[in-house]
Amino acid sequence: MPYLTIALPKGKLFAKSVELLAKVGYSADNVVEDSRKLVITNEVSKVKFIIVKTMDLPTYVEYGAADIGIIGKDVLLEEKKDIYELLDMKYGKCRLMVAVPKAKKRAKLTDYAHLRVATKYPNCASEFFNKAGMQMTIIKLNGSIELAPIVGLSEMIVDIVETGTTLKENNLEEIAVVQPATARLIANKVSFKLQFNRIKKLVEDLQKVMVEENIK
Repeated sequence: MPYLTIALPKGKLFAKSVELLAKVGYSADNVVEDSRKLVITNEVSKVKFIIVKTMDLPTYVEYGAADIGIIGKDVLLEEKKDIYELLDMKYGKCRLMVAVPKAKKRAKLTDYAHLRVATKYPNCASEFFNKAGMQMTIIKLNGSIELAPIVGLSEMIVDIVETGTTLKENNLEEIAVVQPATARLIANKVSFKLQFNRIKKLVEDLQKVMVEENIK
């Protein structure tokens, strides 16, 4: 039996992903987020785990370096890779949204046209504002997006939020939702055909666990 290589994302989805996969028989010793081992193998169940940065994960799956992976819908929308999306895992609920400083809030979204937007999600942001008929200057950042309007780099931000606490702490207010997001199971298109039965069973087993744990 060939190995099934699973890409796991660093960050907030990691622990729950490892937990659910273990419940359906996909585990290995020392699958921890800060593992020094780049590839963690279980010789018995023929599974390999690789732990990668979230934005890189769809690329690993698209090119077949990983057969399957778990990643947030927000990253899938941003990266637009040629993969199969197999299952909405329902956890890791958050949303991609637009926020502005409270003091600079305006009556409606289109009142913000022609401003600068700081974001880690330039593709999603551009698509959202284009649909609203708004021309914006999109500034791509990798670090703390909330800092941009505070120091005058941008007038607004597009970022991912879970509770909105960080927004409040920085006197920012959400004015629009771009896209809700949850964890998704994705597969390489060739791997999906070559290991169809194994991947199909994995999906079905995960669905059963989700029902048992009332993940919805």
